[in-house]
Amino acid sequence: MKWIYPFIASRAFLWCLLLINIAGTIYGYHWYKWQLVDTPAIFVPFVPDSPTASLFFVFVLIAFLLNKNWPLFEALAIVTLLKYGIWAVIMNLLVFTVKGELDFESYMLIFSHLGMAIQGVLYAPFYRIKMLHLIITGIWVLHNEIIDYVFLQMPRYPVLHLYLQEIGYFTFWLSIASLFLAYYYCVRPGRFTLELNS
Repeated sequence: MKWIYPFIASRAFLWCLLLINIAGTIYGYHWYKWQLVDTPAIFVPFVPDSPTASLFFVFVLIAFLLNKNWPLFEALAIVTLLKYGIWAVIMNLLVFTVKGELDFESYMLIFSHLGMAIQGVLYAPFYRIKMLHLIITGIWVLHNEIIDYVFLQMPRYPVLHLYLQEIGYFTFWLSIASLFLAYYYCVRPGRFTLELNS
């Protein structure tokens, strides 16, 4: 698997991935536009979960292209890309289980969000995250849980409101798992690391 790292660290690939993530982020905020219209202003920064996750990764990629590391953005990116990438896949599969069908957009969301989770982990050897960055990220994602499931600002999918408590419980533990994986890949002593220009 190590053969892939020189390829994904190349400037050409980073530029390509940056453009894809910028486009995906713009589309993601557009996807939330109907929900944001009637969202109280205080909650707006916490509602568009997936596009904000990809926006964090946009900053990570910009830093890489500048031969820099921005560790807080790296921590926010890997945790939220894992969390919301997996969350969206599971939620769309839940919609399929309940309704028995999915439209084209739902299948597109499944594959794009799976890609989000993969890219977040794929660059882990290049991240320079410290425990403080992971703690700040933990506060962000768990605070977001409160906004979504106490103040009821979770993403609006068909039929999911029928399972709000179960989804909230699942999402909490998904956040914990994502934080643990970020620690394993990016913070623990002896982890596998690479330099951007190696």
